[in-house]
Amino acid sequence: MATTTKRVLIYRLGSLGDTLIALPALHLVARAFPNAERRMLTNFPVNVKAPPAAAILENSNLVHGYFRYSAGTRSPRELLSLWWQLLRWRPQALVYIGAARGVESAHRDAKFFRLCGISRLIGVPVTEDMQQNRLEESGKFLEPEGSRLVRNLAELGDIDLDAPASWDLLLTDKEHAKAKEVLVPAAGRPIIAVSVGTKVQSKDWGRDNWRALLNQIATLYSEYALALCGAGEENEASEFAAGGWRENSSNPVINLCGLLTPRESAAVFAQARLFIGHDSGPMHLAAAVQTPCVAIFAARNKPRVWFPYGKQHHVLYHQTDCWGCGLETCIVERKKCLTSITVEEVVAQVRNVLG
Repeated sequence: MATTTKRVLIYRLGSLGDTLIALPALHLVARAFPNAERRMLTNFPVNVKAPPAAAILENSNLVHGYFRYSAGTRSPRELLSLWWQLLRWRPQALVYIGAARGVESAHRDAKFFRLCGISRLIGVPVTEDMQQNRLEESGKFLEPEGSRLVRNLAELGDIDLDAPASWDLLLTDKEHAKAKEVLVPAAGRPIIAVSVGTKVQSKDWGRDNWRALLNQIATLYSEYALALCGAGEENEASEFAAGGWRENSSNPVINLCGLLTPRESAAVFAQARLFIGHDSGPMHLAAAVQTPCVAIFAARNKPRVWFPYGKQHHVLYHQTDCWGCGLETCIVERKKCLTSITVEEVVAQVRNVLG
């Protein structure tokens, strides 16, 4: 049936990191339905710093078009409009790679998609096992989210998450050329890429920590140039952090905040020896292009589920007594899971990568 299927709807909400975590699932869908027009049903970004899925997947040929709506809407008018758009397009299959929001919510979603005339529903997590990240490796670690998404699509076949091709953004020659252009000031020096930004307060390690970290790294790696990436709103914080680098190094600081598309940023990360950043979209971009990451994580989520995928990465995560809180703003505990991570701990992980 896959070879005769002409229209496939892919359901995935979220922004940069959410889309990147789903890359193996998207490659699997493209392989299973190579001749189909594949459109994604996604949401309008809820944060100005959050690029839409289209900005990440454009030029990749993994997705050919989009339907968008406001996530969580209860507006009968908006839902009716969405229903009519999908009904008119007449998708023959739905591939569900949404986040786990409970079995009841999954059944409600399935009912809506059937009302849109879609007869084949793939991956809708209507059981607790499909909703949960399984324990792996002798019950010590939770399954990564990207792995859970692929597991729920087992009827489409297998895909090797350890293979770089499964995370391939299929960057274009033009995007790689842009990266080389903006990195010209590095004058051939090896590059350390850094992103100090994050959309939520509970993930922010703190500007003083970043400045102190870059101060030490500039001393240890005097042959390197520094590339700073992120949204335009992160320009000032990035410049403040870069002050620490400039105190100990005259080597170039290339501040690219707000100057590149997400895909061009990925091409920059592909040129770097190391990426350092928060649990963030840029971190997942760097991981997708197989650049080793030193990632600074709050304990708001369960360990490993959202870690960058791959054995080459080094994650700092302190499992405090309040771990798994899910908070976007942490006031009571004062982000102790995150602020307890010291500059020295991060430097040690940088040394593990760069020597």
